[in-house]
Amino acid sequence: MNFEPANPYNVFLIGYRCTGKSSVGKLLSGKLGWPFIDTDALLVSESGISIKEIVETHGWDIFREMEHAIVNQACILDRRVVATGGGVVLNQANVNLMKQNGRIVWLKALPETIKSRMMSDQDTEVFRPSLTSKDSFCEIEETMIERDPLYRQAMDFYVETDDRRINEICDEIVQQLIN
Repeated sequence: MNFEPANPYNVFLIGYRCTGKSSVGKLLSGKLGWPFIDTDALLVSESGISIKEIVETHGWDIFREMEHAIVNQACILDRRVVATGGGVVLNQANVNLMKQNGRIVWLKALPETIKSRMMSDQDTEVFRPSLTSKDSFCEIEETMIERDPLYRQAMDFYVETDDRRINEICDEIVQQLIN
């Protein structure tokens, strides 16, 4: 299926880490017939070091500046499915760019689901540095509470990803885009 909107745009996937943005994005791009961009993977590719190394060496502020540059690059393109980093909404300029250049889909999951996915993902430590000094479940809950209003304000619509197959999530997104 090639989705051809009247006005060209991108589909941006936002949400907390491990809500399925990259996995859903890859399958969704195939369903829409559009290329896929993972902003975190692109940032790592362009910088030559992991996100954890960027944060440990340069700090979160520098990482967020680099992330903004990647979002800007993605927004110059057209008809892309873009999986963003979990904190992309912390910079209102990112949200503004995404809103001007596409539809924003918030992928949601419960803290328990996120923790389970993080524990089963061997790359979590490399690609997802700790955001606080707290244990993972407390960090997930606190960060989600902090970011929830930002995701809500940024989104065009949301899709819950708990206990759902990726294909089912993608089908729901396509239906929402068509309507």
